[in-house]
Amino acid sequence: MKKHINFYKTILILVIALIPFVGLQAQELTAEEAVTGYIDVLLRRVEEVNGLYESDQEKYFEEIELVLSEFVDFREAARGVMAKYSTGENGATAEQLDRFSTVFRTSMVDFYGSALASYNGEEYEFLENRRPPRDPESASNVRMVLTTQDGSRLELQYTMFLNDELDWKMKNLYVEGVNLRRQYYSRFDSQMARYNYDIDAVIDNWLVTE
Repeated sequence: MKKHINFYKTILILVIALIPFVGLQAQELTAEEAVTGYIDVLLRRVEEVNGLYESDQEKYFEEIELVLSEFVDFREAARGVMAKYSTGENGATAEQLDRFSTVFRTSMVDFYGSALASYNGEEYEFLENRRPPRDPESASNVRMVLTTQDGSRLELQYTMFLNDELDWKMKNLYVEGVNLRRQYYSRFDSQMARYNYDIDAVIDNWLVTE
């Protein structure tokens, strides 16, 4: 069980480490080049804030939120988590989607921030994309392998897309083939059933039910 927990902690550390450079856009970088740059530059930042976890957790989580906000499109990620509940006649309104993206953001900052505290300088390498997208400016998967200190090799796949400002952002992550957005959707779906398909109630209780 301990090894299993450490596995996911290590994965989450690498997710947080990806922060884009200012001004990197589609016409300048591919998704693979952007993610490579994020890793190389920002792992140093991760190491810089590590000590705050013990000395000033409020500041520590503020720093983590800044990191994640630059990399992850929380509204797009929230839309993916809500899935079928984000559209249609009985789907979420724009206001509900915004509210859920806010609580989802808080949830991820707390979760990822705690995982980041265990960063130990793991090694990583990028892999060739075996299925290049038909439209590389629409969405692209970036694959990498993380080698932990015990020699285990773990494959990650980041789903990147270009936002309206033509910045590469992440909207989903696969860990050893496991679709994390789908995992969160399963939780959202079960909460919808629990709260009689009241989207507002699910949003209000999202952090309470973690």
